Amino acid sequence: MNEQLTGKPVRFLMVGGFLGAGKTTTIGKLAAHYVAQGKNVALVTNDQAYNLVDTETLRRQGFHVGEVPGACFCCKFDDLLSTVDSLSEDSVPDLIIAEPVGSCTDLVATVIEPMKSLFGDRFETGPLVVLLKPSHGKKILADGARRGFSPKAEYIFLKQLEEADSIAINKIDRMSEDEQQELLSLTKERFPEKNVFLLSARDGIGFEDLVSAIESDPISRTGMMEMDYEVYAEGEAELGWLNCQVQAATGKDDEKFSLDEVVLAFVRNIGAQLAESGAEVAHLKVLGQTLENSAIANMVSSDGIAELSLPSEINAAAAELLVNARVATAPETLAEIVNSVAEELQSSMQVKFSIGQMQSFRPGKPEPTHRMV
Repeated sequence: MNEQLTGKPVRFLMVGGFLGAGKTTTIGKLAAHYVAQGKNVALVTNDQAYNLVDTETLRRQGFHVGEVPGACFCCKFDDLLSTVDSLSEDSVPDLIIAEPVGSCTDLVATVIEPMKSLFGDRFETGPLVVLLKPSHGKKILADGARRGFSPKAEYIFLKQLEEADSIAINKIDRMSEDEQQELLSLTKERFPEKNVFLLSARDGIGFEDLVSAIESDPISRTGMMEMDYEVYAEGEAELGWLNCQVQAATGKDDEKFSLDEVVLAFVRNIGAQLAESGAEVAHLKVLGQTLENSAIANMVSSDGIAELSLPSEINAAAAELLVNARVATAPETLAEIVNSVAEELQSSMQVKFSIGQMQSFRPGKPEPTHRMV
């Protein structure tokens, strides 16, 4: 245990939310806000696999980022603590902001309360703010006919909101005012005791409400949320997980490709093949990077569109792509589609794509290190 963390407790915060809810953008904006106030901020990302786009995205923004791969924070509690220690080797952070896996829930009982109970001298735990993803939130909360996911996957989505101290309806910049008010009403009707507010982390709308929620005191709880870990495990296992590296190159220094067009084409074409198979996208993102520049494209639902969320506006002769896909389909199908898209784009874009390290699987049953009851 790092001796540097035995003085003033470090404030520890988590920003949760379903896959594609905008957690990375939100955490980046929060970190920048506190750095501007002179705070020393460290970030921790979390994923079921390695080669995480979110980690590279935040590091490219200049933040000190640790990563806990291989399972949720709840199942990697000791790894979370050792990662925090490693982030504190040079100087103890004033604030640690953690981004849990988007398919994870029961964070209060398995992460926040154990940190408070077992390591209260080291950490001051803050409230749990959960981002509500509009594209799936409206379908699930309105009990529509086509909800996107099965009831078991929806169980995770709703449990994330149930355990939140505050719920931020994110990405309102993509919604009309009527749509915002409808989703706000649906959320408050389902969770009347919660602090619910509207947010666009990308555009800064509602950011003051987010900071207020982050700096408020956690809800006083008389007990932990009830969880059916069998349903939870089956809901997670319905999602195919894929992380892979792809090398893109023209083979000639004087021949270049648009990095923005490449990452956008990857997301668009993978999304199109998934739609043909009837698979529901939870989150699909591709990061393209050279030594100096990055581009990111993503898609957060099957009826959504591929978006270039971070343009690079450069042409390159070579780049590395990171593909992260979370989709309600078999992982083998995901791997086949990524390979297929690489082949078709190689022909149409005159760029050679070489698939490198790839992980495709279904998450295993969550087995928390600690669970306070």
